[in-house]
Amino acid sequence: MPVLVGTSGWQYRHWRGVFYPPDVPQQRWLEYYAARFATVENNGTFYRLPARDTFAAWQARTPDGFVMAVKASRYLTHVRRLRDPAEPVRRMLAAASGLAGKLGPVLLQLPPDLAADPALLDDCLRQFPADVRVAVEPRHHSWWTDRVRSVLTAHGAALCWADRAGTPVTPLWHTADWGYLRFHEGSGSPWPRYGDAELHEWARRVAATWPPDATVYAYFNNDQEGAAVQDAAAFAAVTGGPG
Repeated sequence: MPVLVGTSGWQYRHWRGVFYPPDVPQQRWLEYYAARFATVENNGTFYRLPARDTFAAWQARTPDGFVMAVKASRYLTHVRRLRDPAEPVRRMLAAASGLAGKLGPVLLQLPPDLAADPALLDDCLRQFPADVRVAVEPRHHSWWTDRVRSVLTAHGAALCWADRAGTPVTPLWHTADWGYLRFHEGSGSPWPRYGDAELHEWARRVAATWPPDATVYAYFNNDQEGAAVQDAAAFAAVTGGPG
């Protein structure tokens, strides 16, 4: 099973001396990262959508086979709250097209106070071409309904499996022929690391859910103290995925 493992972002200054050697300049961090992990989730795009040329530069600076997931702009998810999605989706995809074949899934992380609205979600997902993978991370309990699951399945969109403190905070729905995981905070030591038992349990869940030829993307968001890069490397070893 191709499990592609990486971190949520790569431009953390506190990773200097922890992950990035002091003599590697910040403008070369992406190259250093991409030589060690197969994928990254670009969460900077949530705050500001870069120009297409910036995405194209990232494409040119990374090796063949590297994949960059893109977190959708907060303008779409938090300002418009999925309303009138056509223009922000079009603009985002036009910019991200600079990644060409290295564009991975688009992540829609919904606001924690956004209650379920399956019709809004359905309309938003309709704006994405069939060849663009979309993962959705709802964070309000009202989303866990059969109707929402049906909308995701109808569009081949993956419910993002999210973890906090070693425990799933989302249902473990199988809504697409590929998967997407986000690890926010482990319960291991030192904080916020994940323990071996937690990582092995997640690897078991992945193997039990998707067939061997499915692609599963996994990103660690516990960036403090460089925990994310250490846990990503450990999870890649557990799953046999690149990283």
